Amino acid sequence: MVRKKNSNTLAENRKARHDYFVEETIEAGIALVGTEVKSIRAGKCNLKEAYADVSNGEIILLGMHISPYEQGNIFNVDPLRPRKLLLHKREIARFAGLVSQQGYTLIPLSLYLKNGKVKVALGLCRGKKNYDKRDALLEKAHKRDMEREMKNANKY
Repeated sequence: MVRKKNSNTLAENRKARHDYFVEETIEAGIALVGTEVKSIRAGKCNLKEAYADVSNGEIILLGMHISPYEQGNIFNVDPLRPRKLLLHKREIARFAGLVSQQGYTLIPLSLYLKNGKVKVALGLCRGKKNYDKRDALLEKAHKRDMEREMKNANKY
């Protein structure tokens, strides 16, 4: 089955939905410099190892890799530098309280464009155990088999 990629989605962390239960999502802005935006628009970013941390009343995105812009010169910055996420103070306080609970973390799920600005879909996640991952894969396989059977049954 071919996935249709949303036209304004720039990067997606598909592994996050496999490794974590996503309890809640929120949209956040991200503080970037010009060459980073150009590189993201070219599709040169990776969210695979990224996570967010609350410190000093700010949410910082760590581990997101944005490759240096090829036509950039002295304006290119460190690809793995910490990036500040832009949220309201009460949202930061609420997520800080939720993350301080045992087992919860903030994971970026996707990067996308909204009105010309780069936004991050941030998920409040709880880690899955190995048996949860196996159950999810088994359920997905059963669903696929049922759809295949329904498709074949409708042919005749």
